[in-house]
Amino acid sequence: MKQLVEKSALITGGTAGIGKEIALTFAKEGASVCIWGTNQERAMQVVQEMEALRTHPSQSFSWATVDVADKSSVESHLQSLLQQWGKLDILVNNAGITRDGLLMKMSEQDWDQVLDTNLKSVYNTCQGVIRSMMKARFGKIINISSVVGLMGNPGQTNYVASKSGMIGFTKALAVEVASRGICVNCIAPGFIQTHMTDVLTDAQKEGILKQVPMGRLGSPKEIALAALFLASPSSDYITGQVLSVDGGMCRH
Repeated sequence: MKQLVEKSALITGGTAGIGKEIALTFAKEGASVCIWGTNQERAMQVVQEMEALRTHPSQSFSWATVDVADKSSVESHLQSLLQQWGKLDILVNNAGITRDGLLMKMSEQDWDQVLDTNLKSVYNTCQGVIRSMMKARFGKIINISSVVGLMGNPGQTNYVASKSGMIGFTKALAVEVASRGICVNCIAPGFIQTHMTDVLTDAQKEGILKQVPMGRLGSPKEIALAALFLASPSSDYITGQVLSVDGGMCRH
């Protein structure tokens, strides 16, 4: 039996990599899915791929170009989505960027852009959907953090701060809304095979793999299956947690 039939899901950063794989996995499991991203061509392609996976006549698939750091844009698109569906059952905050550099050379712009896109966006989307979820007394919020949010990483103070902040945000919101049937959890991926890792040299990849006890990169599908678990009824008594999917990197 499909696990997400008659559920509706919004996935930010859903046009490529981990976000795309989550969208396709949710579609295959029967959910209606809307993806937000900044690349129209990729978004339309993902919607076509979701249509090909349709398993239930009630499903609908859509996309929108949304700047998740812009509160007014998020609010207007969420309002439109809620009018269309009448509810939003699942929110996956996956949108994120990097602007790496040593702190002493990091520009204020690089700091602000990463914090706004990666962390303020979570405030924007969660505040926009929480009232509807509380009224329905149901909701699954899944925030895609990172293993570096738990461990730290040199040259990424802005990115690490945003991902660590997401974890703290998750734990606080989980306590606020637990009594209303809303589960709020984090996934902390390790090094995952995406277009970001494709550009690394063999030497760089070898250095990364030395940090991973399992000795390989993860796949977007492995993150998507973790997200499916947290979106499904199997996780209805799990909230405020960080699920590390990292091949054993973070063990504390």
